[in-house]
Amino acid sequence: MKPAQFEFAAPDTLTEAISLLQQHEEGDVKIIAGGQSLLPLLSMRMARPEFLVDLNRIAELRYIRLEGDWLAIGAMTSKRDVERSELVRERQPALLAATQLVGHQQIRNRGTVGGSMAHADPAAEYPALALALGAELQAVGPAGERRIAAEDFFQSYLMTALEPTEVLTEVRIPVLEPATGWSFLEVARRHGDFALGGAAATVRLDSKGDFSDVRLVLFGVSAASLRLREVEQLLTGQPPSETLFREAGDRASQGIEDPLSDVHASAEYRRHLAGVLTIRALEEATRRTGPGEETTA
Repeated sequence: MKPAQFEFAAPDTLTEAISLLQQHEEGDVKIIAGGQSLLPLLSMRMARPEFLVDLNRIAELRYIRLEGDWLAIGAMTSKRDVERSELVRERQPALLAATQLVGHQQIRNRGTVGGSMAHADPAAEYPALALALGAELQAVGPAGERRIAAEDFFQSYLMTALEPTEVLTEVRIPVLEPATGWSFLEVARRHGDFALGGAAATVRLDSKGDFSDVRLVLFGVSAASLRLREVEQLLTGQPPSETLFREAGDRASQGIEDPLSDVHASAEYRRHLAGVLTIRALEEATRRTGPGEETTA
């Protein structure tokens, strides 16, 4: 099947892109970045926009740089560029690990950081990682620039806080703090397939060896990436133990109100995965808090 007819523009600047979005605000206008999510929808006519705004000529949206304690990544930066970045490897290995699980190399060559965030697929790696790391997303529109916490940005299935005339311009990810353990895991039928379920975790231990800071996110198991606050509260102030991790896994399974069910996996299987992945992610992240333990991807 071929896409339905649409008009197309490829602006050279961010200002031009926003102007085009304003001009076509009353119609069905979409932004295309790497096209890895939108092009299949166009081909199957599941998306039928009247106007497409292509961001690929906007060079100002491609960069990876260190700004204080944050990695600032332009929205049009490819996942392949993230994968090859020494700055990412050294300062935020969890981002590298998540990137290496995204599709295959051809997908990473074209897919962009901003495109994945804006599409907000519940099985995608980047939205889950953004939640687990406490990332911020920067949007620019007619009213100016604003930064949105990841927890406020991702709202529901394929829905974000972006306004129709806004462009996602930057993703800001905190660098890995010393003595912080992390984990990023997923289960898929084959490497490169969409995740049937996944987990992202960061943990810190206090001087007594108890959990002092925990962030735990599941993805691919419900309509959106899910931060497990109840499980985080259970762990905080407790020393790591097999019993505690099992209880955390049970809570994670029970905490999914409406697990996804489709041709790839049943709701029951995804609920089971949620518990298993929670335990594995916590075990791996805790190991990485120890001196001499592996901290890189």
